[in-house]
Amino acid sequence: MQFRTEIHIPPAPIRFSRTKGIFTIGSCFAEVIGRKLRLVKANAQVNPFGTIFNPLSAHKLIRAAVTGDTAGLADGLVERQGLWFHHDFHSSYRHAEPEGLLQMLREALQEAGHFLKQAQALLLTWGTAYVYERNDNGTLVANCHKVPQRSFSRRLLTLEEITQDARQTLQLLQEHCPTLQVILTVSPVRHVKDTLVLNNVSKSILRLAAHLAQEQHPMISYFPAYELLLDDLRDYRFYGADLIHPSEMAETYIWEKFIDVYADQAFSHFLERWAEVQRDLTHRAFNPDSSAHQQFLQQLLQKLQAMALEANVHEEIATVQRQLRT
Repeated sequence: MQFRTEIHIPPAPIRFSRTKGIFTIGSCFAEVIGRKLRLVKANAQVNPFGTIFNPLSAHKLIRAAVTGDTAGLADGLVERQGLWFHHDFHSSYRHAEPEGLLQMLREALQEAGHFLKQAQALLLTWGTAYVYERNDNGTLVANCHKVPQRSFSRRLLTLEEITQDARQTLQLLQEHCPTLQVILTVSPVRHVKDTLVLNNVSKSILRLAAHLAQEQHPMISYFPAYELLLDDLRDYRFYGADLIHPSEMAETYIWEKFIDVYADQAFSHFLERWAEVQRDLTHRAFNPDSSAHQQFLQQLLQKLQAMALEANVHEEIATVQRQLRT
């Protein structure tokens, strides 16, 4: 008997390499996948602007990065308790002086744009269709930075707003990054502050917008992260203690599906070898000074030195060398 409806995802028409560049942007799920990519030595730039939950804010940053257009950047500055923040960026971007912050933001956008133009894939994760807009000028913000709630109005994006903005962003990407492939996902993280009922409304708008975007743009591939958690795993044991975020087990399951669909053959082979090395690195010997363990470390060092030709494993090599007895 079958007790769950497993989702079978067909292989992507174009698979990406571990070394050619993967850029992630969007909700905290983009952070999860990006962090795992880095752990397996992939060339990844992970959420460089911080967590961005709504589609329009993520698109705006992508456009600014690839075009280099930072006109009006100063309009989003806000001061809180002696520090300056920006409504389009995560609170990790802060500075004591407004000009200092603007310089940080310009550099971050420039670096992201350079990476995107060389990258093979962009992982774009939409988190919620609910947005906050400033009451003084109607500008949509990515982060309120603890400015009093009365300064903002909350509303639900329309399907047309998301699809039109996505179309504009994809056209710019095709112009500036013609070989880039876009992997679009809807985050499986539930936004319970919107209430569960309205979270479902929000996710359904995002999912339909993603479906339309995929149908209209050949550079887009949809990855069903949302469906894998809600329709495949479909159980509270696959959520964390907050019952909102996927558990570590669920993240690993979704990650393995992601790799099965998108990693090229060389990447897959590297992952097999790297998994073996990681197991060896976490091994804890009963007697670290025994000849058997020292021989084990020498063999592990040889594996790492061989992998150093294709990945940055300097830190791992140093860790093993510190354990060797001369």
